[in-house]
Amino acid sequence: MAIADHKSSSSSSSDGKVWGFFKRPFRPSGNAAATTTSSSSMSHHQPNGDGSIPHASSSVSSVARSLLPTRRRLKLDPCNKLYFPCEPGKQVRSAIRIKNTSKSHVAFKFQTTAPKSCFMRPPGAILSPGESLIATVFKFVEVPENNEKLVDQKSRVKFKIMSLKVKGPMDYVPELFDEQKEQVAIEQILRVVFLDPERSTPAMEKLKRQLVDADAALEARKKPPEDAGPKIIGEGLVIDEWKERRERYLARQQVEGLDSA
Repeated sequence: MAIADHKSSSSSSSDGKVWGFFKRPFRPSGNAAATTTSSSSMSHHQPNGDGSIPHASSSVSSVARSLLPTRRRLKLDPCNKLYFPCEPGKQVRSAIRIKNTSKSHVAFKFQTTAPKSCFMRPPGAILSPGESLIATVFKFVEVPENNEKLVDQKSRVKFKIMSLKVKGPMDYVPELFDEQKEQVAIEQILRVVFLDPERSTPAMEKLKRQLVDADAALEARKKPPEDAGPKIIGEGLVIDEWKERRERYLARQQVEGLDSA
């Protein structure tokens, strides 16, 4: 009886161990866990009917667009600096040529960190494809403290040129940039560099040539547009032709009046 009891107790304990083993949660190995994770992640990116993955293509395209360099619409000369003659206590000028290198009409606008001492002419405009203009930048040069040389110092004043693609030829208004803020691009931030006017350098000579071109362009803009010909009014009558006909008629009447007398 003792042997039977011992056998029964051993069998019951072994059965308990077997059931306890099956009661434990199943823990997969490292390879199995990785396989399960990868399969679950792939299940979230099932291809569509056309074989494309819904979220992957959009995320990849957005990342690719962010990595691409911003395509500029304008070409600037100088490209990243504005040169001014160093004349403390005076208002000096600089010049920059702006060209539209895109295939559409582009509006540009100047901004500065010192609006009280700097201004631009023109402050903005709309350029057709391939069109260029030269703008003049005015700046008052403050007298430095302790007679320091401005030529050797870095100016904190900066200029920013922004661009905006527009549908076609139109009148420039600054509100264009407020209405389409999302489409505005920063073309360049220009740093101010002072030059010694008494020293002949390539940058100084180029500035002088650009200022001459800027003055000529300003005078050209002041001139009234050229007369493209007689203006047509009313029912197709031409002003100049009407004047000539009336003058001929009056002259004929005078001649006939003399003959009759």
